[in-house]
Amino acid sequence: MKKVLFASTALLATASVAAAEIRFSGYGRFGVGYQEDRTGTVANFTTTASGDIVRGTGTTASATVDTDNTILVSRFRLNIDANVETDSGVEFQGRVRLQADDDSGNGEQNEAGLNGARFSVIYSGLRVDAGNVSGSFDNLGDYFGTEPGLEQFLGQYSGVNYSFLEYSSTGSGANGVFFQYAVGDLSFGASYDQRTLALAGQPQDADRWDIFASYVFNNITASLAYGQTDLVDGEDQSLTVFTLGAELGDFYGTLFVADDDVIDDAENGTAYGFSVSYDLGAATTLQLVYGDGSADDDTRNIGVGAIYDLGGGASLRGAVGEIKDGDDDGRIRADFGAQFNF
Repeated sequence: MKKVLFASTALLATASVAAAEIRFSGYGRFGVGYQEDRTGTVANFTTTASGDIVRGTGTTASATVDTDNTILVSRFRLNIDANVETDSGVEFQGRVRLQADDDSGNGEQNEAGLNGARFSVIYSGLRVDAGNVSGSFDNLGDYFGTEPGLEQFLGQYSGVNYSFLEYSSTGSGANGVFFQYAVGDLSFGASYDQRTLALAGQPQDADRWDIFASYVFNNITASLAYGQTDLVDGEDQSLTVFTLGAELGDFYGTLFVADDDVIDDAENGTAYGFSVSYDLGAATTLQLVYGDGSADDDTRNIGVGAIYDLGGGASLRGAVGEIKDGDDDGRIRADFGAQFNF
């Protein structure tokens, strides 16, 4: 998700042809998370014919079971950015990210991993990214809106089922390209992810592409994006999103409407939602979010959250809400903890 982080410069070297720097930034968060009827994958043990209990092997090595509803949650994220600026003002950047998370299913720690690299060229209002990139939807400012909670587990976009090109924090990501150009109050861009899959041993295109445009007038931003994915059976999946975002003093609000056409008919339809945040005094921010969709199997999110700024980049955060998948019973989820940005 897109958050403004304060970068600290670790190395600065200048030469006659270019100025280069390496920067570290990121955040840490830790606290307590609650999820009603939590399930997760755990180590599985079996009983031998002699009565010994041993760790399972192959398909019996693990099992998905009910786990503790309340667990410790945490994340540590470290961005490593290197950039060079030429004498003519062209900036070249590279980023990798090191991240360690808890396993939200069983509450255990996952191993820290380095993700795929992203490369960028920036000049004036033009930006071009290559490698592990964010696509048009992932770069759309008001797509995510306000996401309450330490884990940001609620979103106005919950009714969307289309898989768009997005930046991967823990994996290699897609090897795609994204460009954006901004002039005055208008910005627009596109992304393309070239992929080849096989059907019965024969190569098939499975490319993804998307486009977007945003316009700012006064304190309101309007954005429109469209994306499409080729499927191996010759069909296409698509997503259209329209967002409105407004910043009025201490108030920030977004409206979200989308139409997705995916392979599962029970997930096709209109997704909609909104999010609101309000700064109550100098240190407290209140949050509200709602997301749903018209399809039978769409996911509904509704909840509230709060942030208390401790100063120096540290804050206390928490939220409580309900998540409901299709006709299933809703599940309560909540969290609370501390986050520090650096």
